[in-house]
Amino acid sequence: MPETYDFLFKFLVIGSAGTGKSCLLHQLLENKFKGDSTHTIGVEFGSKVITAGGKTIKLQIWDTAGQERFRSVTRSYYRGAAGAILVYDITSRESFNALTNWLSDAKALASPNIVIILCGNKVDLEADREVTFLEASRFAQENEMMFLETSALSGLNVEEAFLKCAKTILNKIECGELDPARMGSGIQYGDSSLRQMRNLRNAHARTNQQQDNKCPCG
Repeated sequence: MPETYDFLFKFLVIGSAGTGKSCLLHQLLENKFKGDSTHTIGVEFGSKVITAGGKTIKLQIWDTAGQERFRSVTRSYYRGAAGAILVYDITSRESFNALTNWLSDAKALASPNIVIILCGNKVDLEADREVTFLEASRFAQENEMMFLETSALSGLNVEEAFLKCAKTILNKIECGELDPARMGSGIQYGDSSLRQMRNLRNAHARTNQQQDNKCPCG
């Protein structure tokens, strides 16, 4: 049976090499830790259907390489992304310092209304922490991002990160800030929504037809 969903959202997973981006995606898709993970070459892809805000949403997730030599390749995938998981490693000050560059790329190359959630990964390595929760939280606030600390190893907050991002996009659609019909929005209507829209249009057309068929008052 084909998948039915209300919306399709294009997501990116971005951040420096070695922050655990591929492991986060693997944990989301397979519910287990990818122990033999190597650096992503170019871009990897995964998809998952989730439920958020009473809607069924298919996430199309592009996991991008964090190494500088693949930057020109991965940038081409930013176009039309609705959401992004921006990842740093809580045990690496260097990965945290690089966030500004990743954020600039996302805002310049993806959808102008992209929703970004900052994830401090590897929270299971608390003893080696170099970036405090407070400073990362402050950085997220200053840049209008949501923030969570995650562990690809234990699964802590992994699904929650994608859910929070999807719910925010959904809220923006419902209040008219985002239009799925607009080119480059990173959002598409799924079969369920299209069917619902067709039913509404048909009902509206029937009502108009009935009104037209009524005899005018004399």
